Amino acid sequence: MQRRNLNDLLAFLAVARERSFTKAAAKLGVSQSTLSHTIRELEERLDVRLLTRTTRSVAPTEAGERLLQTVGPRIEEVDAELASLGELRGKPGGNIRITTGEHAAEAVLWPALAKLLPKYPDIKVELIVDYGLTDIVAERYDAGVRLGEQIAKDMIAVRIGPDMRMAVVGAPSYFASRPRPKRPQDLTTHTCINLRLPTYGSMYAWEFEKNGREMKVHVEGQLTFNNIALRLKAALSGSGLAYLPEDQVRTHISDGRLIRVLADWCPKFSGYHLFYPSRRQHTPAFGVLIDALRYRE
Repeated sequence: MQRRNLNDLLAFLAVARERSFTKAAAKLGVSQSTLSHTIRELEERLDVRLLTRTTRSVAPTEAGERLLQTVGPRIEEVDAELASLGELRGKPGGNIRITTGEHAAEAVLWPALAKLLPKYPDIKVELIVDYGLTDIVAERYDAGVRLGEQIAKDMIAVRIGPDMRMAVVGAPSYFASRPRPKRPQDLTTHTCINLRLPTYGSMYAWEFEKNGREMKVHVEGQLTFNNIALRLKAALSGSGLAYLPEDQVRTHISDGRLIRVLADWCPKFSGYHLFYPSRRQHTPAFGVLIDALRYRE
């Protein structure tokens, strides 16, 4: 294949996967006009339209989808083989894309990456924080990070963190004029800081368990967020009760800035796992990442 044809195919794959000329151009390091011209020339040489363009979106045509599904995996195989050459020079390298939740990124992934990457300057890692249960195959991720029970059975899962607990907390100023809840049901009379996740659509119901009895409580309050940092700030300000990962509030509880309630209703549950397709061919860089993240008790 002529080098020009290969470069044009790479340009098409980038646009088809990103569904955007803007994002694809940024990824390839070229201008949008250059990329658009490249795609037009490719379509003219093949004498078939590969992309449907509107003012708001870009999507593959039937021919484009066929090219994406047939050529895309082969290009990835070539990339994997090229990356594997790192073994010969003793320096694994390549790009690794991971989808993860906010807490896992901050509590597990970043501490490991901060130690790993200085040792391997040719490894590049892209972390995309997404609360949805992303299809890592369809979205072209190398791996994902989720809680153990959220991982599909056809994936390989590697434990990368310890068991976890949640904590219900409030500031002393909040409890100054309110009784502390003794049962999860008592939360319905309190002002709580809500969480909305795309996987649930509606508000997230706080989950509890004690002596084999499971319970979910839908709470009410003036504030709703979709991340940890703002819920923690709101709780510290006395704006209501928050349901947060225990490790994120442990220090605040110790120094008296937060008060924990319903601790006996918050048991441990499975921690974070890195998961990836069973058919995925390991690159040396991906193998190094797995080893660095693997949880060791």
